[in-house]
Amino acid sequence: MTPASTDDVRDPTTWSVEDLLAAKHRGGHHVTVVIPARDEESTVGSVVEVVRRAWVDEVPLVDELVVIDSDSVDATAERARSAGAIVHRACDIRPDLGPAQGKGEALWKALHVTTGDVLAFLDADLIEWGPHFVPALLGPLLLEPGIQLVKAVYHRPLLDATGREAETGGRVTELVARPLLALNAPELAHIIQPLSGEWAIRRSAFARMFVPVGYGVEIAALLDTTSAHGPEAIAQVDLGRRAHRHHRHDTLGPMAVQVMAAVERRLGERSATDAGVVALRQFDPVEGGFAARWRQVDVAERPPAISLDPLAEVDPRRRDDS
Repeated sequence: MTPASTDDVRDPTTWSVEDLLAAKHRGGHHVTVVIPARDEESTVGSVVEVVRRAWVDEVPLVDELVVIDSDSVDATAERARSAGAIVHRACDIRPDLGPAQGKGEALWKALHVTTGDVLAFLDADLIEWGPHFVPALLGPLLLEPGIQLVKAVYHRPLLDATGREAETGGRVTELVARPLLALNAPELAHIIQPLSGEWAIRRSAFARMFVPVGYGVEIAALLDTTSAHGPEAIAQVDLGRRAHRHHRHDTLGPMAVQVMAAVERRLGERSATDAGVVALRQFDPVEGGFAARWRQVDVAERPPAISLDPLAEVDPRRRDDS
């Protein structure tokens, strides 16, 4: 089947909240929104508050609103809980499997403490966005039985340290993800934002995937969905404008390594799971030259959640939602 063109990006204004509620009821769906967070005390509360007010309190579209706190050293957990989220510390979920850190780790662990058959993921550092993100992401999954994965499309300005728009965001997308797809998965070349942090997926699909613990999770989900269901099982929705905080350029290298490792593993060229950690050498300008430093980049992957014992998923005595 020919993959969708950019003309096929869904316009979420074509369905109503009533349409989604009816489809949710008709299909017996349970909807979970997951927000992975690490040291996001300045923004996570607002994200939780907006989602809870719009889609839990005012309209019963979301059944669970969960924050997975990834070893924050600030008040992220407290702000999220005060705003109305159920908060779990990532380190307390399946500790028997050993420690790992990263966005993918948080999303994978969410499978063990949530019950929704439809999962929507939102980043915790959103600055310019709106409550319409949630029904837009959920629409194709609730209304189109053949859709397994929904990816956000948006105008993505990059804000500098003062909050001013500096340039278009998505540097790792343009320099790493899109070239990798062009070379190895041209049937996904129409995906506008392959690394977008806002996406939704059916639990039945996500629970069967190997999940990179870091920033490779989004591109892995794209490739694995395509492998299992075909590119036609992926929908894109237009969310308008989205902004988040600027990442230093030297933090993009580890992200790129994780994206590349996820793709290479799925090509069978190497095992990111076996490699575990990649040593990335970077250089800082100093007086008289450059100083080398090493970053240990975790490229491991978690096994499909469905393969693990559900009775050992979380110790309720250590849940951080009290």
